[in-house]
Amino acid sequence: MATPLGNLDDMTFRAVTTLRDAGAIACEDTRRTSILLRHFGIQGKKLVTYHSFNEERAVQQVRALLEEGTSVALVTDAGTPGISDPGYSMANALHTLGFSVIPVPGASALTAALSVCPLPVSSFFFAGFLPHKKGRKSRMEYLSSLGSTVVFYESPHRIRKLLEELNEHFPEAGVFVAREITKIHEEYISGTPASLIEHFSSGQTRGEFVVVVHPQEVKRSKQQKADADNH
Repeated sequence: MATPLGNLDDMTFRAVTTLRDAGAIACEDTRRTSILLRHFGIQGKKLVTYHSFNEERAVQQVRALLEEGTSVALVTDAGTPGISDPGYSMANALHTLGFSVIPVPGASALTAALSVCPLPVSSFFFAGFLPHKKGRKSRMEYLSSLGSTVVFYESPHRIRKLLEELNEHFPEAGVFVAREITKIHEEYISGTPASLIEHFSSGQTRGEFVVVVHPQEVKRSKQQKADADNH
């Protein structure tokens, strides 16, 4: 089930009810989930931690709870589980084991950013987080060959690196960056990769990022060059 990205008022009525009714809650970080539960006056819940380092053990814990008839709510730290986080592994494993996995919709950084993006997003390729090192360059080369809008997730520690890579592979593309969505210092800015590198070079960069890249200008410039070469 989805939890707020930052503003707790984005929690849905159904999500609150689901947490109150659940016998246990599987979560990435018990500290962050505990803050959410206290805010809505929910007490006495068994919390099962799941993350990328304990996936197998967490699946077995949740499996045991479900087999004894306990309902389990699966939450992420912020947004919708299963989208570039360990939630996918948990949901996939439970499906394989024959359990029902039911979505409780709500906040998602991906759809929140796209809903205010000035670039064409009627169709897009969601790339999520790029590999930190191995395979990153080949992945970017593949994405730049698609000719479609591409959406990335990125951390504050690697946003400049991503923008520099976009400047290499999508130099004339339109780029939209959404940062700290729904939080106090939220920011939405558009530009070219080069202009955004300059923007984010001043001061400390904080928050999680959604980066939308529309390569139409790249395609157009390549076509113009081809036309010029033909003449």
